[in-house]
Amino acid sequence: MLTELGKKLAERWLSLLVLPGALYLAVAATAYTLGHARPFDLHLLTDQITTGAKAPAVATAGGQVVLLAAVLAGAAAVGLMAQSLGSLAEQLHLAADWQTWPAVARRVAGLATKYRRRRWRTASEDWHRLRQDAATARTRGTRADPAARHAARAAMTRISPEHPDRPGWSGDRIHAAAVRLERDFHIDLAVLWPHVWLILPDTVRTEITAARQTLARATTLTAWSLLYLPLAAWWWPATAITAVLAFTSWRRTRTAADTYATLLEAATRLHARDLAEHLGLDPCPLTQDVGDSLTRHLSPSPPPPPPPDNAPATGV
Repeated sequence: MLTELGKKLAERWLSLLVLPGALYLAVAATAYTLGHARPFDLHLLTDQITTGAKAPAVATAGGQVVLLAAVLAGAAAVGLMAQSLGSLAEQLHLAADWQTWPAVARRVAGLATKYRRRRWRTASEDWHRLRQDAATARTRGTRADPAARHAARAAMTRISPEHPDRPGWSGDRIHAAAVRLERDFHIDLAVLWPHVWLILPDTVRTEITAARQTLARATTLTAWSLLYLPLAAWWWPATAITAVLAFTSWRRTRTAADTYATLLEAATRLHARDLAEHLGLDPCPLTQDVGDSLTRHLSPSPPPPPPPDNAPATGV
């Protein structure tokens, strides 16, 4: 068991930290060697590599071991830095707690959220107007062309699936799952989800865990784009690498957030009845009353009011 565990840890360490870090170090060495004047001079690059390989410190076995250890350590260090920046990038993408950010960041996030709300309101009004027109047409025995209505819904969803609450689309997509469950069943997803997770089948847990890891990897790609950006000071093609990585991360983050939010909502809708059965509630069918009961039973009680200042101290 320990042998297999060690193999898996080594594979993850190699794939998540060392390989991307080694690629970064290779690009950094290329940027330092070529510079702006000769950005694609492969002959110069091969000459420099050949000259470095013939150095006395590298020609010996001990020197090669030291060089390999230094490369691995440097690659791992860069990988750890990317992982740390990726966690920060994830917080910025999802922005679940943006109202507690520092003042400047909170102000920028608030302005972005207000701007998205104005755009969403306009798109939502267009969509609801077309829906009402279609309903009116049905009462008259005719059918309106659904193309415009579908395009209006797509335009609204591109801004946010529900009324915007966060400065970015990915955060609002996950927030939309909680909004829909609250609206349909009066379920507080933040309260129920830890309990639902405990009774989910292994296959469902695996799918949700994989989706969550995909989201984390997508936001880590944003961190890599930021790490490649300083290399543009020596080698201008690094700007293109940064742009490609940033765009790819943006697209993957949106896709991963959509998948993760869909699985969260689907798992809660499918297994909330099972949770009600575990609590001895009437689960059939899942209604707003059942959702209210679940939320009430699983919500922790609020802390009691603080004792008077002159009250005797208690504790263990």
